[in-house]
Amino acid sequence: MRHVLKLLTASAAALALTLGVSTIGASDAMAQKGGGTPKPTVDCSKKANQKLKACQHKEDLSDDQLFNAAYWLSRKGEYAMALDFLSHVRNKEDARVLTYIGFATRKLGDVETSMGYYQRALASDANYTIARAYMGEAFLQKGDRAAALEQLGEIANRCGMSCDEYKELSDALAKS
Repeated sequence: MRHVLKLLTASAAALALTLGVSTIGASDAMAQKGGGTPKPTVDCSKKANQKLKACQHKEDLSDDQLFNAAYWLSRKGEYAMALDFLSHVRNKEDARVLTYIGFATRKLGDVETSMGYYQRALASDANYTIARAYMGEAFLQKGDRAAALEQLGEIANRCGMSCDEYKELSDALAKS
């Protein structure tokens, strides 16, 4: 049995390398579920090889791999492609997924629709401060400074004034 397990583990690692997907340790995966910056796992940007199997066969990727690909696509400004990856996630109520659907939707210009995704993310996990920060930015786009300040206060209550989400929304408020 151990031999079979080792063979499967080696095969999975080889497949991951072939697909351009990095393997993630248990502690890294837990950190990603709790927030923070996910490690790049799949590069399906327009600049990357479009023939990469992981990009064409999204149904073979795990929810974490789909989310991570969408996260990095969003960081590169490829919001429509990020939404495509997020549409393949199986757990549609994951706060991370809902937040980044909202983020990409907002960046594509649909602030009203993005608000619904942020609200659903917070209904799933009221302490998901990334959703609160992005919702605050959306409120600023709508001209509702008071609502953005309310989200800033909620972030401060949940992670303090030194967490990244507080700093980012605070900076956005200062610039508005």
